[in-house]
Amino acid sequence: MNSLQRVSLYNFCMETLLLIDDDPELCRLLQSYLRNEGYTVDLAHNGNEGLHQALHGDYSAILLDIMLPQRNGIEVLQELRKHANTPVIMLTAKGEDLDRIIGLELGADDYLPKPCNPRELVARLRAVLRRSKLSPNSPADPALSAGQLNVDEARYCITYRARDLGLTKAEYQILRLLILHSGDVLAKEQLYEQALGRPFEAFDRSLDMHISNIRKKLAQLTSDELLLNVRGIGYRLNPPASRTC
Repeated sequence: MNSLQRVSLYNFCMETLLLIDDDPELCRLLQSYLRNEGYTVDLAHNGNEGLHQALHGDYSAILLDIMLPQRNGIEVLQELRKHANTPVIMLTAKGEDLDRIIGLELGADDYLPKPCNPRELVARLRAVLRRSKLSPNSPADPALSAGQLNVDEARYCITYRARDLGLTKAEYQILRLLILHSGDVLAKEQLYEQALGRPFEAFDRSLDMHISNIRKKLAQLTSDELLLNVRGIGYRLNPPASRTC
C-alpha cells in the first residue's frame, strides 16, 4: 500500500481504539500496525488505568488483555459492562479456555489467543466494528418482531414485553437474525457469517456462549424456552406467543 492510499485509508477510518495490555513492547508493535491500518490507538498498561480510560474516553472498540496488574481483564470487563456497551475483544493466553468462556459470558464480543497475528486481529476488529454500526446505518424496521420480542433498530436493542434485554452488540445481532427468520433453523455457519461477521471455525464456541447469555437474559423475563438448539445444525427461535396481559 503506497503513502497516498494509507492517508486515504486513515481519513476514512478515523476509529479510536483502546489497547489495555501490560506488555509495552507488544503494545508498541500493535499500536504501530493498527495505525498503519488507519486507527488511532490509546494505550493503558494496567487494569485500573484501562478501566478509567474506557469509561471516560470515546472509543470505537477496546482490546483487553486478561492478565493485567492491579485489576485483571475479567474484572475490568465486568465493571465496564455496568456502564457501557463498547465492543470488546479479549486477548487471552493460548489454551486458557476458562478465561475465554468467562469473558464471553460477561459480554465480550470476541476473543483472540496470544500471541496473535496482527492481520487476524484487524480482521476480527473490523468484523466487530461492522456489527456495531449495522443498526445505525440500516433503515429502521419497526415491524421486525416475533411474538413478544421486538427489535428497536433506532435504539439498537431488543425488548421482551417492552423490557430491554440489555444485549451486547454481538448478542443483538444474533437474536435479531433469529427473529428475522423466526421458526426457521439457522445453521451455525450462517449465524457466524451473518451475525458475527466471520466464518465458522472448528472448536470455536463463541456463538454457543453468546446464545447462552441471551437465554439467561430471556429467563429473567419469561419461563418460555424461546431459543432451541437443533443438534448438529444450529439454532431456532421458537416464536413466543403474544399476550395481552
